[in-house]
Amino acid sequence: MPEVVKNIMTREVITIDNDRNIVDAAKLMTSNQISSLIVEKNHDAVGIISERDFVRKVCSKDLRSSEVLVSEIMSNISITAEPDTPLEVAVQRMINHRIRRLPVLEKGKIVGIVTVTDLARELRKVVLQEGVLYELLNSQ
Repeated sequence: MPEVVKNIMTREVITIDNDRNIVDAAKLMTSNQISSLIVEKNHDAVGIISERDFVRKVCSKDLRSSEVLVSEIMSNISITAEPDTPLEVAVQRMINHRIRRLPVLEKGKIVGIVTVTDLARELRKVVLQEGVLYELLNSQ
């Protein structure tokens, strides 16, 4: 398994301004086939918005999406990692704080994100590699 976050993080992070409405956010997520966006204010990452936010904070309250701003439903970014954060530390932060996405910041700027999908993809690689190694060791 890679030792640090930068080896598995998604580097292309899609962002949206905090003063845009959530219809814009939904269109951006749909067109990029992603389930979350990093929210920026003055080019600084300040929050994250996910599909779950739409369901819990808009749909369940029957709000008019064209009138709701991203800043009204985003979650503030409080838990982050740096590119050289050990992967075990990043995973533990995600578990401890019950988050599915961990923004990766370098000098205060967003440079990536680690998602449960990234972790699952890496776990799959490890399992496949271990299986191959096991087969090689047992075939000799």
